[in-house]
Amino acid sequence: MTTSLFWFAFVSFALSLILTPIFRDIFRSYNVVDQPDHGRKIHKYPIPRVGGMAIACAYVACFLLVPLFTHNPYQAQLSLVWGLLPAAGVIFAVGVIDDLFGLKPSQKLLGQLAGSGLAYWSGVRVVDVVGFSTQDWWSLPVTILWLLTCTNAFNLVDGMDGLAAGVGMFATLTMFIAALMHGNMPLALATIPLAGCLLGFLCYNFNPATIFLGDSGSLTIGFLLGCYGVIWTQKSATLLGMTAPLMALSIPLIDVGLAITRRMLRRQPIFSADRGHIHHRLLDRGLTPKRAVLVLYGLCSLVAIFSLFQSVSRNDRVSGVIILLFCAVAWVGIQYLGYAEFSAAGRMLFPGNFQKALKAQLDLHALEKQLSEAQSVEECWRAVSDSASKFGFHCVRMEVAGQSFEGAEQHGPGTRRWDLRIPLSATGYVEFSRELKSPSLSTIVGPFVDVIHASLLSRFRYLRDRADSSAAEKASLVDDSLAASGLTKSESVS
Repeated sequence: MTTSLFWFAFVSFALSLILTPIFRDIFRSYNVVDQPDHGRKIHKYPIPRVGGMAIACAYVACFLLVPLFTHNPYQAQLSLVWGLLPAAGVIFAVGVIDDLFGLKPSQKLLGQLAGSGLAYWSGVRVVDVVGFSTQDWWSLPVTILWLLTCTNAFNLVDGMDGLAAGVGMFATLTMFIAALMHGNMPLALATIPLAGCLLGFLCYNFNPATIFLGDSGSLTIGFLLGCYGVIWTQKSATLLGMTAPLMALSIPLIDVGLAITRRMLRRQPIFSADRGHIHHRLLDRGLTPKRAVLVLYGLCSLVAIFSLFQSVSRNDRVSGVIILLFCAVAWVGIQYLGYAEFSAAGRMLFPGNFQKALKAQLDLHALEKQLSEAQSVEECWRAVSDSASKFGFHCVRMEVAGQSFEGAEQHGPGTRRWDLRIPLSATGYVEFSRELKSPSLSTIVGPFVDVIHASLLSRFRYLRDRADSSAAEKASLVDDSLAASGLTKSESVS
């Protein structure tokens, strides 16, 4: 067994070492390269982006060549590899097309759905998630969601020299060790050649890189590792299914989870690009690209240990402790990265700011309703004056249609204030005053101004039109009365 595994590892490594520079030089001559943009893409010169082709060719060729020169008693156990190749081929083809011609996100997603469906049909099925069985129809959507997440997670994490390939290699070795610990020979035979391919590729991809994985590489690696993670749990001793693979793949999965959450908090498109990924944050903390990658390699080693312990643990209490330790490490790491979005969200949710924001929104709604029902300028003033204290303003003045209104609280001498004036017409306005040291209104000032401005203008326009209509009605009644008596307006005056 050991000899066969060694040959698979060695041959895949050697093939990757030989094929990678060949593909690099071929596609460089055809100008299929990734151009630097001095933003997210921090490399200094154009670099070929089709490294996935070298890895895919070395991986498949390994299974064809090793049996030719060595006795392989496990040839029958390679059914796992042959069963997954059609699905992986679809994902690889999607990546190649995207690298060469470019695809829309929706087109890539359709291809990934097709590949995930083929993998499910071949037997890759999530049947247990944290103790909950998915044996029924839930198994299909859960499996596809898992495979899509893993596939795209590695695509997103591929942002620095050697990062995606190195993270993939650590995850693959973790699954290989777990397969040996559980006696899962098909999984061991499927994973060790991938580790060899990635190690050979890293010789050219580590900083400074001369070739990139491209989508053909990152999508395929993520998809294969997602499939192998599912197969790992099918023979794992742990009762908490999928937790061990989640830990093994946690670096890219946490990165994609953070990216989605950040963009939702900022109300940005989920598929938009930014410089907020984990590796970007490490660079912003002052680390060099090489050191940032090495830090992430160290984290991969740590989560691999957590994952393997979780995989062999038969005690629920021990498993729970491992999960808590893992979550604590992940929390500390995310805090270190210093994401402003999560700090702001935390300040809103935990110390009561969420309730304050909700109350402010309800007060705004009530103010808008009061103004929409006001039947005079005086009623509009009362609504504005009452709302001023609710929003922390100490003084309010209103000038409209030649009428002036003012309401104020008493202040000590020398009180420093700031004023907020909302114009209503050429001469009319509403002005609010507030002490400088009062609690912040940063999240409500904009909506408050919009409600005051739009509601007052609309109501004053309505009241003016109603007054004009009433005056016209009175004039019409006078004319009708005079006409009935046979007099004209001039005769009546005389």
